[in-house]
Amino acid sequence: MRISILFLMCAALPLFGASPLETARDAQDRPALQKMVQTYQEAAVKAPKNAEAQYRVALASSYLAEVSLELKDKNQAASAAEAGIQAADAAIALDPNKAEYHRVLATLCGQYIPSNVLRGLSYGKRAKDAIARAMQLDPKSAGVYVAEGVGNYYMPPAFGGGPEPAIQDFHKALELDPKSAEAYLWLGMALKKEHKNAEAREALTKSLALDPHRLWTKQQLEKTPPQ
Repeated sequence: MRISILFLMCAALPLFGASPLETARDAQDRPALQKMVQTYQEAAVKAPKNAEAQYRVALASSYLAEVSLELKDKNQAASAAEAGIQAADAAIALDPNKAEYHRVLATLCGQYIPSNVLRGLSYGKRAKDAIARAMQLDPKSAGVYVAEGVGNYYMPPAFGGGPEPAIQDFHKALELDPKSAEAYLWLGMALKKEHKNAEAREALTKSLALDPHRLWTKQQLEKTPPQ
């Protein structure tokens, strides 16, 4: 039976609770994410003028890149991020006024950086430009500040990034959305980089309370000493 593009796009959206993409990400299920990326890519090929179809490819690719980084597979993370960047660019070309499209582009650019820091500098610039546009379109989006923080987390301090500016971004995200498990997770990661283990554990614990299925959060909490 032929599956409609609308159905494929809706399959990525949560009706009750987490979406299939979030569920796969939380479980670090790379095969499931790879399959979803392929499915959305096939749908996007059939709808080249549909911005939302292109965005779904970008979003799924971002989750795949994120899990690949968690599993220390920088090559796959870079490959997924590059594919996602192309899709995000396509979505923005079709509809340049959606903050979420610019947010996911910024996140993907940040996710590429760990694979090749020198080459990633150009992606760091693109991430900052995308974030600036997303903030202009939606200045009260917690997700935009999380994306900026992720970019700063991966960008070396010598190039304007590092944990200190990332921590500021994640605190701003939590001011806008105190129940953002993602912001607490990345705040914990950044605090851990600063050797503030007690504060990192507190942030990670809050993240896990908000999203108890996130395997990466559990792993990071277990690896973080009390002091």
